[in-house]
Amino acid sequence: MTSPNREQIVAALEGVIDPVDGKSITAKGMVQGIDINDEAVNVMIAVDPAQGPALEDLRQAAEKAVASVNGVTTARVALTAERPKAANTPNPQQPAAAKPHQTGQRPQGASQKPLELPTVRSIITVASGKGGVGKSTTSVNLALSLVAKGLKVGLLDADIYGPSLPRMMGLRDAKPTPSGTQGKMIPPSAFGMRVMSIGFMVDEEQPVIWRGPMAMGALEQLLRDTDWGDLDVLVVDMPPGTGDIQLSMAQRVPVTGAVIVSTPQDIALLDARKGLNMFRKVNVPVFGLIENMSYYKCPECGHVDHIFDHGGAHKAADELGVPFLGEIPLDLKIRLGADEGKPIVCTEPDGEHAKAYGAIADKIAAAIDEQVGPATEPKKKSLFPKISFK
Repeated sequence: MTSPNREQIVAALEGVIDPVDGKSITAKGMVQGIDINDEAVNVMIAVDPAQGPALEDLRQAAEKAVASVNGVTTARVALTAERPKAANTPNPQQPAAAKPHQTGQRPQGASQKPLELPTVRSIITVASGKGGVGKSTTSVNLALSLVAKGLKVGLLDADIYGPSLPRMMGLRDAKPTPSGTQGKMIPPSAFGMRVMSIGFMVDEEQPVIWRGPMAMGALEQLLRDTDWGDLDVLVVDMPPGTGDIQLSMAQRVPVTGAVIVSTPQDIALLDARKGLNMFRKVNVPVFGLIENMSYYKCPECGHVDHIFDHGGAHKAADELGVPFLGEIPLDLKIRLGADEGKPIVCTEPDGEHAKAYGAIADKIAAAIDEQVGPATEPKKKSLFPKISFK
């Protein structure tokens, strides 16, 4: 089968009409990007967020048009929410003020039917109230620690605005591939685990300028259109904060439990409490708190310094009545492993840090079993594939 080309995709999209003014989306310059990977096609369309409910209809129409092109086996269309230029707008680059979120209101544009992932036994969100606490690094190493326990694990990058997992998993040049299931994509794999991220669809240095409803729509597509296979655990690396994406994820997806990551200082713990209480309000079980960057141990003399204080997360967990899952040190090797796509639990599986992540993973696995019951197949001790880092 001949792979489709850009001209064919553009021609197909010429028939997709913006219901606001009855004009073709190609004539209006709304098609912002076309990515063709063999028979799989990804399209980015810029829309005005004021269109509201028409957004999903437009996306589906575009996706249907792309899928009709000869040679296309998988079509994926995502919407961006850049404000179009207008004559009465002094600065078209300046985004309009966002409307305050109303408690209990579903974000505009989100589909009403709850997402179903029948092949996924459990979903764990790794969250934080603020950025910079090492949540993504923690997500990666915890997920791989669960793989080492013999579980079938997937990893989803839910940070639409700042996706980092392609780099952290050594998958910067990877792309999803078509699945045998219509409309599904097989995500890239690393270290025995399937990984999905919006970062596979956009350039690493390209900003994602989307409003909340568009970001949640893209996240739902990543969840729904990914062929995860049979998973014991899907680990979701959440964006920082407690905004639309976090709330919608908790309300729309059958989350088994949440893990909160914080550093020991008071300001980080204050935000971590907010994140924890958000999950409680939407009835998602909180499996516990992790204290990241808990201490620094000198590799030469073994002296321990508590750079960001120490024990704050443990104290907060006790006060909030949730388990304290463990502490992870501040260490250059952990940071370098994340930057270079060489997670430390894989490069040093018998090291001190891998054991710390592994102990936390044991507690998370036990909490999952308590919520959904033990896996139907007995866990088998899994060794990571032989890893050769060049």
